[in-house]
Amino acid sequence: MRARLGMLVLSTTLAGAMTILAAGCNKPQATTGTPPPSTTVGTEIDDSVVTARVKSALLADPDVKSFDFKVETRKGEVQLSGFVDNQTKIDRAIAVTRGVAGVKNIDSKVSVKDAATTVGNKIDDGIVTAKVKTALLADANVKSLDIAVLTRKGEVQLSGFVDNQSQIDRAIEVVHGIEGVRSVSNEMSIKK
Repeated sequence: MRARLGMLVLSTTLAGAMTILAAGCNKPQATTGTPPPSTTVGTEIDDSVVTARVKSALLADPDVKSFDFKVETRKGEVQLSGFVDNQTKIDRAIAVTRGVAGVKNIDSKVSVKDAATTVGNKIDDGIVTAKVKTALLADANVKSLDIAVLTRKGEVQLSGFVDNQSQIDRAIEVVHGIEGVRSVSNEMSIKK
């Protein structure tokens, strides 16, 4: 079990590093006059390590052990998002996250599921999520690699850290135009 957890931490850390490298190759973004606050490569690597540690801690905790959470980190601020079964799971996830080294603040954007999900709902939600991610990638005004997408019964939750309000507004506008989207929940934050 310990070896598997170690491999999970290593693979998650490597995935975070690859995301940082890929982000450097992202398409050019439209400017709005005010440049977004920047971070150093060191800060981005530190954030990736914190994200990996949080994901590992959530998976290792017997009361949480879940893939139901999306974890994003910016300058030590951890944003948790997703859909879970009950408030107790949210509270436990926050407590576990608080105990991870490097976590300076926690922003919980997690929602409680309203009812059981069927296999058909999961398949439909997977298709909607894929459509949303594709549409966001195709839009030159949205920095889509910074936006996490979760779907539950047609409700799309967008989370992550973006450069400015215009990116949030455009992302929401794009998502509303996608077939199968019943509603959009904005849980995105502007980079500080």
